[in-house]
Amino acid sequence: MSEVHVTSHPLIQHKLTILRDKETGTKAFRELVDEVATLMAYEITRDMELEETMVETPIQKTKAKSLAGKKVGVVPILRAGLGMTDGILKLIPAAKVGHVGLYRDHETLEPVEYFVKLPSDVEERLFIVVDPMLATGGSAIMAIDSLKKRGAKNMKFMCLVAAPEGVKALQEAHPDVDIYIAALDEKLNEDGYIIPGLGDAGDRLFGTK
Repeated sequence: MSEVHVTSHPLIQHKLTILRDKETGTKAFRELVDEVATLMAYEITRDMELEETMVETPIQKTKAKSLAGKKVGVVPILRAGLGMTDGILKLIPAAKVGHVGLYRDHETLEPVEYFVKLPSDVEERLFIVVDPMLATGGSAIMAIDSLKKRGAKNMKFMCLVAAPEGVKALQEAHPDVDIYIAALDEKLNEDGYIIPGLGDAGDRLFGTK
């Protein structure tokens, strides 16, 4: 079974509290999502492999560590996942970006795929799939399904706020994909929204309703 990592870093928790506030406007919301994504990227890359290399300091040559060349891809689930992408790229600027476009049918609450575009070397990359919310788990499951169908073998999922129902569903569907979240909330309501949550992340990011 995949591992669930709930990030308890004080800066992340503080920024998440402001994100939850209904009075936080679009500009501040967008900036905070970007900042939290950067901080979470620090956590999600904690186990990246290192290799020994030589570097010449102003004093002498010495052995040092550098990343072992593992290729990384960031895959936002459109559209809300876009708000987290730049924050991750600040730490991993060489990462390539793919996209999975999904929308939720508001009657069935099931995701519908409409767009997938990934780097060509899918099998060689660690993909970080990002979406601010993990509610029912349907979108995350379908996005990871889409990547696996195209050859992806190594993935992690990152979100800001998750419901227990979504975490359970994602773990059962993809037990090989670890989950990184900033907050595990109470439950889903009858409309499929996370309680207490932070509302519709896409609408709050882009100023739509």
